[in-house]
Amino acid sequence: QVQLVESGGGLVQAGDSLRLSCAAPRRTLGWYNMGWFRQAPGKEREFVAAISRSGPRTYNEAAVQGRFTISSDIAKDLVYLQMNNLRPEDTAVYYCAAAPPGSPSRVAGSYANWGQGTQVTVSS
Repeated sequence: QVQLVESGGGLVQAGDSLRLSCAAPRRTLGWYNMGWFRQAPGKEREFVAAISRSGPRTYNEAAVQGRFTISSDIAKDLVYLQMNNLRPEDTAVYYCAAAPPGSPSRVAGSYANWGQGTQVTVSS
């Protein structure tokens, strides 16, 4: 079991930026693919972005529209989600997750390890 801890959420205004962080156990990023998902009230969990252990990134472009960037710092065992130009529709609980290499990165079922989530609220 991989324990993940998200941080960095908060209440911001539309147009603001936030950077979410996900702390992973040592060496996790060198083995697992890492993803960010979000879940708004009354909606299903939605894929946001993923980064493979070798570096390639995948985004839900319909949702983020070029505003979000996923990155990782292997030396610090951290995964980031930089979110710019936030909108009220980005309001959700954001989850970090880890999946074995080779599994579909956009599919929540590929991820066996999840953090507790961090709340992001964007006011208009």
